Amino acid sequence: MSRPKTVIIRYTALNRVNHWITAICFVLLTLSGLAMFHPMLFFFSELFGGGQWMRAAHPWIGILLLLSYIGLIIQFWRENLPNKDDAAWMDSMKYVVTNDEEHVPPVGRNNAGQKLVFWSMTLLIPVLFFSGILMWEVYFGAATSIPVQRVAVLIHSLAAIAAIIVWVVHVYAAIWIRNSVRAMTQGYVTPGWAWRHHRKWLWELASGQHGKNVIRKRP
Repeated sequence: MSRPKTVIIRYTALNRVNHWITAICFVLLTLSGLAMFHPMLFFFSELFGGGQWMRAAHPWIGILLLLSYIGLIIQFWRENLPNKDDAAWMDSMKYVVTNDEEHVPPVGRNNAGQKLVFWSMTLLIPVLFFSGILMWEVYFGAATSIPVQRVAVLIHSLAAIAAIIVWVVHVYAAIWIRNSVRAMTQGYVTPGWAWRHHRKWLWELASGQHGKNVIRKRP
């Protein structure tokens, strides 16, 4: 399918690379974490070369995830700040879930659901990181008591379950809203997509509030 002549740049190359590094790290942590969570899921360890390699790699991937997500926070925190549009969007949830966009109030670059995913992960990833540090026997085992480690395991597990649920919702929504994935793989959306899903953002682009190079026409 050929690229439309007029496109709107939604995510830069830096945005996309940062996002996919975060996504890959999260998937690897989920698979290795599940393998350590229950014996029935231990077969996931084969993806890492066995249990020992998986156990060794898991915390280092967690560090990379934290650093990568900090990059996303730096790039996207401003556009994920709550505003009055979010309450109106949440009130129209029955139209959102039925994909009846004509009855959904216009929103800016991100809707309330996207903001909720962003801030949920902004909370959960540091919780996973710091609880994981307390469980990292190789470097911190001598500095943490067994009771502290047990509490850390509980917190880590609950935070991981919550993060996985948020991630599933995020992926489902990206697939459900047609052509949303393309924005994060190729960087652009069409004006029609923006009009349907983020109308206020399109108005802002048309007025020049986000610079002159966001809307581009192919030669």
